[in-house]
Amino acid sequence: MSAARRDPGAGAAQQQAPGAARRAAWARDGERSNAFMLRLMTWISLRLGRRAARLVLLGISAYFLACAPKARRASRDYLRRALGRQPTWRERFSHIHAFASTVHDRVFLLNDRADLFDIRVRDREPIEALLAGGRGALLLGAHFGSFEVLRVAGRLRGGLRMSLLMYPDNARKINAALHAINPDAQQDIIALGRPDSMLRLGQALDAGGVVGMLADRSLHEHAPGRRRFLGADASWPLGPLRIAALLRRPVLFMAGVYLGENRYELVFEPLADFSDLGRDERAAALDAALTRYVGLLEQHCRAAPCNWFNFYDFWADAGGAGAAARSS
Repeated sequence: MSAARRDPGAGAAQQQAPGAARRAAWARDGERSNAFMLRLMTWISLRLGRRAARLVLLGISAYFLACAPKARRASRDYLRRALGRQPTWRERFSHIHAFASTVHDRVFLLNDRADLFDIRVRDREPIEALLAGGRGALLLGAHFGSFEVLRVAGRLRGGLRMSLLMYPDNARKINAALHAINPDAQQDIIALGRPDSMLRLGQALDAGGVVGMLADRSLHEHAPGRRRFLGADASWPLGPLRIAALLRRPVLFMAGVYLGENRYELVFEPLADFSDLGRDERAAALDAALTRYVGLLEQHCRAAPCNWFNFYDFWADAGGAGAAARSS
């Protein structure tokens, strides 16, 4: 991955928590790589079809395994933690290939080709119960599996409105990626940090919609929570849970688990309910919710290790104990 360009805000970023600054730099590099992959896969897929394009995808995955040393080291370190042993080369390739596959599948999912996929829901009860209350659903996920299959499931459920809550820079990148895949694709994105952000979020939920946030990274986290994850301490953003608490909403953990080939499984699990919290109870509730979130994510990472797509040293700010080895 290319080194991040220096910008006028670099000094401010360095004053944040070390892990937060590192993740912001990775996000800038990673999004540029993802945009290139999306354009390439779109071009191949629209001309050759999904079956033929997946053959080409094998070569793309092999290229990234060979030519992206930072991502390769981070993948190995993560898989070692998730598997409890050193991963084989085949497992390291499968990790990168799973990421490439989910990115590639966006081409078809955003072009209304859900018929090409086998998408199942493990347990509908948590999400259906939340939606039945008419207050919408607030979902916390991670860079794990595919969020795109959730949008497809929403369309299959009678046009359920889906929104994403994210930082403005990421919103622009997502919109650019959507345009590269399908200029007619529309996605409702609520950008954080604007005067009407919380108003729009509340309105989306009050209308019975679903709003998703990814809660395993942050660009601007000044006081992250720390939890043990896959054997070592890591920093976690508290912002998404604070938003849920501010809005007094129940929250579900979500994951669109990639099972290989054309198969996905949607998972919804109760995470926290901030509906009736008093102000003096909020801190303890946030603490418990973060613990449960990290625990659920760890559980899914161990069950489906190739689905976690944070290709950087997630534990780098843990005093060196969690840093990936420097050899490839």
